[in-house]
Amino acid sequence: MNRMKITTCFIKDIVIITPEIKEDQRGYFFESYNQEKLHDVLGPVNFIQDNESLSTKGVLRGLHYQKPPYAQAKLVRCIHGEVLDVCVDLRKDSKSFGAHHAITLSGENKKQIFIPRGFAHGFVVLSETALIAYKVDNIYAPKYDSGILWNDNELGIDWSISEKELFISEKDQQLLPLAKTDIPF
Repeated sequence: MNRMKITTCFIKDIVIITPEIKEDQRGYFFESYNQEKLHDVLGPVNFIQDNESLSTKGVLRGLHYQKPPYAQAKLVRCIHGEVLDVCVDLRKDSKSFGAHHAITLSGENKKQIFIPRGFAHGFVVLSETALIAYKVDNIYAPKYDSGILWNDNELGIDWSISEKELFISEKDQQLLPLAKTDIPF
């Protein structure tokens, strides 16, 4: 039976999932998601959509979130390549409001991160390319799409790559810092 190692972090409700990988001369196999096994840890999350993105080295996507009633919980993994994945706690009543958690996700380590509603999320590609897959528990609603500035000094995120190597969308470059953003959570 496949097992998953569940690790929590200092930010309440963030969960890291490391699968047990079965390898032999044919390759490998692992269970990437099992609702029954994760229910006790994640609670009643109903993922309704799978998303995938392919990006090249230095691409930084984020820090994004959707406003209620279209807020999304995410289960994120890197299928190929390597990324630094970052989430920021935007829950005003949380002891860790404004704190961030960063983790390296890769096709090699096969770790996943569960990010509940009320967080901003982003990642930067550290390898030549990276293929990211994530489950979400709510639909994408463009009018409720929002974010905070990736390099907000107040957040103090070390993206592990020099700024001159980054590729950031015009939309993401125009996001505001946390202190100037109307947070709806």
